[in-house]
Amino acid sequence: MRIEAYSQIQNLYNVSKPAAKNEKTSVPDFRDKLHISGAGRDLQVAKQAVSAAADVREDRIAELKAKYQNGTYDVSSEDFADKILEKYAQTAF
Repeated sequence: MRIEAYSQIQNLYNVSKPAAKNEKTSVPDFRDKLHISGAGRDLQVAKQAVSAAADVREDRIAELKAKYQNGTYDVSSEDFADKILEKYAQTAF
């Protein structure tokens, strides 16, 4: 049995341990990144424009209220029937 061989193998194991520690410290730092495409930016701008617009057209509502209160608001029966048929045709298919 050779005792010298044992000490040489042990020396190899002792040398390799610090090398493993050095590899762990040299791991690059990963960070998350966000890339927004041109279409995504356009969609974002469009959403902001829609959210900035008023939901209700106050001028149109005021005009219709005034006509209704004055008794001058008139709805064409043909236009009304056309709209009903148009809606029915959209939901039937």
